[in-house]
Parts: sequence; C-alpha cells; structure tokens
Amino acid sequence: MTEIDSQIKFEICACSLQSALNAQEAGANRVELCSALSLGGLTPSYSTIEMARKMLKIDINVLIRPRQGDFLYDSEEVAVMIGDIRTCASLGVQGVVIGALDPLGNIDMDCCLALVATARNYGLSVTFHRAIDRAYDIFTALDDAIALGVDRILTSGGKPSVYEGLETITQMNRIADGRVIIMPGAGIGPDNIKEIVTTAGVSEVHFSGSHTYDSPMLYRGGVSENYTRTESSIIKIKETILAARQ
Repeated sequence: MTEIDSQIKFEICACSLQSALNAQEAGANRVELCSALSLGGLTPSYSTIEMARKMLKIDINVLIRPRQGDFLYDSEEVAVMIGDIRTCASLGVQGVVIGALDPLGNIDMDCCLALVATARNYGLSVTFHRAIDRAYDIFTALDDAIALGVDRILTSGGKPSVYEGLETITQMNRIADGRVIIMPGAGIGPDNIKEIVTTAGVSEVHFSGSHTYDSPMLYRGGVSENYTRTESSIIKIKETILAARQ
C-alpha cells in the first residue's frame, strides 16, 4: 500500500440501515445515508437516521433532498430542507449532503447559503451533491460551490459515470487545489477505482457496492412482481477497497 492509497477515504451510498451496517463491516470510512436510490436518492426517515447513528461507529452524512426530479426548489421546500438539517443535527450525524440549482442551471446561491449556514450553525460538514452534474457550466458551478464553503463536492464530471467524466473530474480537482475535496461518485467498482484515483488525484471516493438479492418471500401472490431488494454488498465493498489499495 502506498502512502497515497492509505489516505483514501471510502464513502458508501447506503439506501437503508442494512446497507449502512454492511458498509461499516466492509471497512468504509463513512456512509451517505439516503432512501429511494432508484429515484436518485431522497432524505431517509427519522427512525432510519436515529437507528443508524446508534448502531454505526463510522461517520454518517445524510442526504437532504425532499423529492425526486429536478433540483429547483421553492421556499416551502427550502424550509423543509432546513428542518431536515436541524433534525439530522439533533440525531448526532456528522454531516449533510445538499444542492440546489436555479432555473438557468446555475447553483442557487441564496438557497444553498441558507442550507450551508444552518448546517454550520450545528457544526455539520457539508457535501454538495451531484446537482453539480446537471449545472449549465460545471466549472462555474465549481467556483460557486467553493464560494459557498462546502467541504466536498460529489460529482461524476457531468457524465453518467465517473469513468466517462474522468477528464473533467481531474480538471476540477486541479482547479480546486485543496480548497474543496472533489469526491468522484457513480459507476465506481473494483475494475476502475485504481485508475480513477490515480488519474484524478483524489483522496475520497463514493460508491454503493450494491447487489440485488432475491426476496426470502415464499408466498408470491397478489399484484406485486417485485421480489428483489438491493443492498450494499460487504463483498463488493471489500473488493473495491482492496482494488484501490493494490
């Protein structure tokens, strides 16, 4: 293991309490706790956050996103997000994951400043999520996110996957120059994590390590045909971490 590899932090996108527990067992440094990953991720329930904080020793950052769809929020939705940040603080998590855009695809600075200020008031770290990948100009958005004072930016470089956006991510990390952590996320696995970390020069990575399991249900009648569940896999997470350190 090189000195650089030993410093890499691995964040797992955990869409359930079980996925978060699996991430911890597999050796992750932190989880991004969310729900409804098939919808792009939403804020998890109060009880999920509470149970996760009681059962996990590693850091927990919570996604603050009140609904699916775009990242253009009205005043009522901003109020909901501010309330969710306060709830997260009361439950003892380490950070929150936020992001908002205006109608023209720029970062909504007024909205995000309010969210960041609330988080900082409670001593929470702040990650700007992949709303940046939907921005009109990702490099302008990078400058704005830095101006917001966030701790890190989760990004796939404006592409569907990190591997496709690797050149942009590398450039973003060069521009950031230590002012903010650039954390690649989307499509990272054991087959590409080493190249991504080495090429982009990043110190943190984000992935889910997910696996779809067959349901233990024996009776499968009724109208539902969905008898699978997707969770972060201990084996897949371990394989990806090991690949980064080889």
